[in-house]
Amino acid sequence: MAAKEDFYKLLDVERNASDAEIKKAYRRLAMKYHPDRNKDNPEAAEKKFKQFKEAYEVLSDPKKRAAYDQFGHAGVDPSMGGAGGFGGGFTGAEGFSEIFGDVFGDIFGGGRSRGGPQRGADLRYNIEITLEEAVGGTEQKIRIPVLVVCSECSGTGAKKGSVPIICPTCHGHGQVRMQQGFFSVQQTCPTCRGTGKQIKDPCAKCHGQGRVQESKTLSAKIPAGVDTGDRIRLTGEGEAGERGAPPGDLYIEIRVKEHEIFTRDGANLYCEVPISFVTACLGDEIEVPTLDGKVMLKIPPETQTGKTFRLRGKGVKPVRGGPVGDMMCKVSIETPINLTKEQKALVQKLGESLTGGGKHHSPQEHSFLDGVREFFDKLTG
Repeated sequence: MAAKEDFYKLLDVERNASDAEIKKAYRRLAMKYHPDRNKDNPEAAEKKFKQFKEAYEVLSDPKKRAAYDQFGHAGVDPSMGGAGGFGGGFTGAEGFSEIFGDVFGDIFGGGRSRGGPQRGADLRYNIEITLEEAVGGTEQKIRIPVLVVCSECSGTGAKKGSVPIICPTCHGHGQVRMQQGFFSVQQTCPTCRGTGKQIKDPCAKCHGQGRVQESKTLSAKIPAGVDTGDRIRLTGEGEAGERGAPPGDLYIEIRVKEHEIFTRDGANLYCEVPISFVTACLGDEIEVPTLDGKVMLKIPPETQTGKTFRLRGKGVKPVRGGPVGDMMCKVSIETPINLTKEQKALVQKLGESLTGGGKHHSPQEHSFLDGVREFFDKLTG
């Protein structure tokens, strides 16, 4: 009899390999050498496949692995006189389906599903609120279509006075085993859909489903500080579960409408405040809006357009906690329009006054013109 190859070398793992590493190595090799994937030489592939399975059955079992580590093949093979031993022949794909059930389950319909009544589906409801409601919190009534427990049969699906019978296909187990070549896959029973029972006299109201479609009105509390993209979960307000299984949840997706004055970035609010040319030059105190009402903002003399002023604590308190944000007011200087002839003359006179006397009253314009002249000097030089 030819000597057996070392199981660790066969699976290409170290002797101190973890269970997860051994399982991963076996899956990789079993996939590669499975006879169904080696049509050109299935006999040789099957031989290798059996060797990998034998090695995995030993190394994945703590007792067998300990005996193998101490006595080698003699510790697990009774034909060699060992005390341990195991049924090492290839007896089908049960071990293979156990380890590959999650991979091939979808192919054969169900995989390692345990069946039974399923939890109700989660639902999503999109709600649109104003910025004021998002910042301060609100409560709104919503109406949603949902599957609820049938009141006629109390969710059993059976006609009043009758009871479901044991499923004749799976004999009440809810699972059936399906053989596909080398694969043996356990799947949900197609007759009873995993419940283990069959309804002979279905309820007239729900037609045996145990659930009916209805619309229900809920009160949704929106906490202060929410923003677009936030989700609120209402536990147990989703669809009813099958035959007594727990219901799903309802998730409310928040979308905040655009505001005509404010924009939001995290905890801060932003707004643009137009000011007059006179205010920008001489300074003043002006009213600006906040979500708490109007406040006074002091504009210092010689304010330039684009200048941003911070009003602390006038922003948003985040829903997940943290300090209240600020209000950022960006000023923009408004150019006068519809000037009279007299006003135009005054502006002209002011302009002449500003350009005289050797002082720079427009520092940004002066800096820009200096840069332009330097640019063209380099080009001509």
